[in-house]
Amino acid sequence: MIGEFDIYGVYVPAFAIYAAIALLLQIAIMRLLEALGFYRLVWHRALFDLTIYVVVLGIVTAAGTSILARA
Repeated sequence: MIGEFDIYGVYVPAFAIYAAIALLLQIAIMRLLEALGFYRLVWHRALFDLTIYVVVLGIVTAAGTSILARA
């Protein structure tokens, strides 16, 4: 597995790419939950958002690692 991506001659760690993808997904999930009114049921929104980010980051990292392992 390659540990970094080459973007226009700049080597970027794979984890930074995974973190950026997870952030974009988390923003989309937050907007969806806001539209559904789910946050009324959440005790501490900041902790809940952090938990969502960590879970999404784990899923993105696992998926990215398995995809890169095949290549």
